[in-house]
Amino acid sequence: MSQTPEPPPEKVPLRATMEDIDLGSDTETDKKDDSEVKLEAKMSLLNGITVIVGSIIGSGIFVSPSGVLRTTGSVNMALIVWTISGVFSMVGAYCYAELGCMISKSGADYAYIMETFGPFLAFIRLWIECMIVRPCSQAIVALTFSIYVLKPFFVDCDPPDLSVRLLAVCCIMVLTFINCYSVKWATRVQDYFTYAKLLALFVIILAGVYQLFQGQTQHFTFDNTTTEVTSIALSFYSGLFAYNGWNYLNFIIEELKDPVRNLPKAIAISCSLVTVVYVLANVAFYTTLSPQEVLNSEAVAVTFADRLFGVMAWTIPVFVAMSTFGAVNGVLLTSSRLFYAGACEGQMPEILTMIQIHRLTPAPAVLCIAFLSMLYLTVSDIYALINYVGFATWLSIGVAVLCLPVLRYTQPKLHRPIKVNLFFPALYIICSVFVTVVPMIASPVETGIGCLMILTSVPVYLVFIAWKNKPKPLQRAVVKMTHALQKSMMVVGKQSAPSTL
Repeated sequence: MSQTPEPPPEKVPLRATMEDIDLGSDTETDKKDDSEVKLEAKMSLLNGITVIVGSIIGSGIFVSPSGVLRTTGSVNMALIVWTISGVFSMVGAYCYAELGCMISKSGADYAYIMETFGPFLAFIRLWIECMIVRPCSQAIVALTFSIYVLKPFFVDCDPPDLSVRLLAVCCIMVLTFINCYSVKWATRVQDYFTYAKLLALFVIILAGVYQLFQGQTQHFTFDNTTTEVTSIALSFYSGLFAYNGWNYLNFIIEELKDPVRNLPKAIAISCSLVTVVYVLANVAFYTTLSPQEVLNSEAVAVTFADRLFGVMAWTIPVFVAMSTFGAVNGVLLTSSRLFYAGACEGQMPEILTMIQIHRLTPAPAVLCIAFLSMLYLTVSDIYALINYVGFATWLSIGVAVLCLPVLRYTQPKLHRPIKVNLFFPALYIICSVFVTVVPMIASPVETGIGCLMILTSVPVYLVFIAWKNKPKPLQRAVVKMTHALQKSMMVVGKQSAPSTL
């Protein structure tokens, strides 16, 4: 019996599958030209600033600034490390400004490594970031949000673990809906909650300034400063982790208005603001709390508020909850674009390249990162996973900065709206090696486990990406699954034209 031949399975036939989708009418898309479905540049300079600031400032500065103090040994040295870490982040951000304006693709360092060193190294970066670092980070911040929301109801004990995890799931699901529904809504959430966390920090800073005028400077000394190189390196590791997020705007550069003008401005303003706020917040803490009290406190900002704010001390846990809520939104907003960028390069399932036809959001990518984050909420010790692969994050950022001088040599004719002095990437690369290699020597077991986790990307790459001639039944099954997901989420590929179907 003869059968009608099936379409080639190598490429998902978007037009054929979208015939069955009822586009209907929509208040947002009816006002636009329906000739294209793509991510739109809706983010202003202010939105860009709040994305970076909101992504950097999570719960760490409120909860545990003790990591730097523990490895430096003295308050003054800790403040120096906080300052240098901020300047170091600004140098990296300055290098990323050239890369972002030169390679204007979503995905940030993933896109830069792909352009410079090819698909294999880019996939390793994509794998560890998408499958472990980002979803784990989002799960941890969501758990912190839950703890601070529930704490007022469990004054004399810790909130039940199951309740904390269920509330974290609710937090992620609410923000997933917002990010799937509208980029404008997602950026508004980022804006408002960034303002809230900055307000909380400014209140803490003003209280610290008042304490300084009262002469509370007895803790600012170099007493007990450590002289071990490994300890100093670990202190920078802790400090730089607190600044993690300065490169997040590069992940969504396709949605930033006038990126050549706004990207470097947003980076400069955000990194400078966060550095000043972090250093002054730490100064404020030490005007009231001794180094030992900081080390012993599970939530330094709460201890500080209990000491100074009296009946208004409850406001700080509320602000911490708001800060973490905004941080979850920032991770979700930028991480989904990393999935999207990987899929556009053929290194993630094709469904992740799709864009919702009415809302013009990368809904499949948002749902994917949300699902992985909620999956990690079932793991008992997700903090350990972050520790195991933490060095890989800074190593990959160092490799991304290395792309800048390499591209200067290999592709000198690329258009560079911004051109940084090569001294800055050289300085950043040298410092990256220092803060990556020394902790590896100090913590070989954790580093070894992290390397094994990173190496899991190799068989995945060989089987799913390098192996091109997969069996036809498998290819057809993937195509059918992609079509089904497209219809259920009403999504099409970038640059598709639904109005002509």
